Amino acid sequence: MNAIITVVGTDKVGIIARVSALLAERNINIVDISQTVLSGNFVMMMMVDLSQGNTSLEKVKEDLACLGSSLHVSVNLMHEAVFKAMHRL
Repeated sequence: MNAIITVVGTDKVGIIARVSALLAERNINIVDISQTVLSGNFVMMMMVDLSQGNTSLEKVKEDLACLGSSLHVSVNLMHEAVFKAMHRL
């Protein structure tokens, strides 16, 4: 099962490292990643594979939201099917 994680906020050192570490602790594999900095704003999208994860989807969402709060960025996770449905023409 794949999911999409988005991270948006003011750029600072360690955002990718902290998000990646949280995922690794939960045995969640990063399948693809894209990130950029636009005028000081950090924007990242990740596709992750949850199939081998050791934590429920809801708990991962909660943990990422808490991490986002500590980093002062917005972190969201949604199932790939929901993401695709939201972005259909």
